[in-house]
Amino acid sequence: MSAASSPAPRRAQTRRERRRMAAGAVPRILTVCTGNICRSPLAEALLRERLRGLPVEVHSAGTHALVGHGMTTQTLELAAHAGVDASIAQAHRARYLVEPMLMEADLVLTMTREHRDVALQMTPGKLRHVVPVREFARLAEAVPDERILAAAAEGGDVPAERVRQAVAAITRTRTAAATSDDDVIDPFRQSSKVYEQAAAELLPAVTQVERVIRLALG
Repeated sequence: MSAASSPAPRRAQTRRERRRMAAGAVPRILTVCTGNICRSPLAEALLRERLRGLPVEVHSAGTHALVGHGMTTQTLELAAHAGVDASIAQAHRARYLVEPMLMEADLVLTMTREHRDVALQMTPGKLRHVVPVREFARLAEAVPDERILAAAAEGGDVPAERVRQAVAAITRTRTAAATSDDDVIDPFRQSSKVYEQAAAELLPAVTQVERVIRLALG
């Protein structure tokens, strides 16, 4: 059995997490890339659009963020083409990834394995809830709706806990480590064709994330 498939010990919840759960906290999704102006904000915007109306918050950050910058022009165009409300995409401002963001997130979707490693170095106890977005989608696709619903039910009536349970049920199915095929290509300062490739890699993964969250909160 690989290290990726070894069972992780149950992590004790922090005081902040316990307060959130007791308050019936809204689940939080965090998307992570490098500069926070291309991949992760596109994922954030897509999820915000697709999960509109559901009790969920979506944010993004970068491991080496260009703090204060908006999405690149090409990313804005991709977001618009994907049906994202212009006000959502244009309001984005890059921010640096810090530990509290990770601690408060119920699902952290990184754009690459490298971003995942950075996040886990900061919060090693969140192994089940920090995952490359394409790996998460690949795993989720193999998990039937009924199993996701059953896992979410273990979270009772607390939305954040329902999402956490559903996510853990999916990541627990890992049988091998993520590969380069689970990374979303970095289009920064690349051609429009590379941007389109990044979007083509990201959009199907976002669809699976949407499916899981809708089931968990259903």
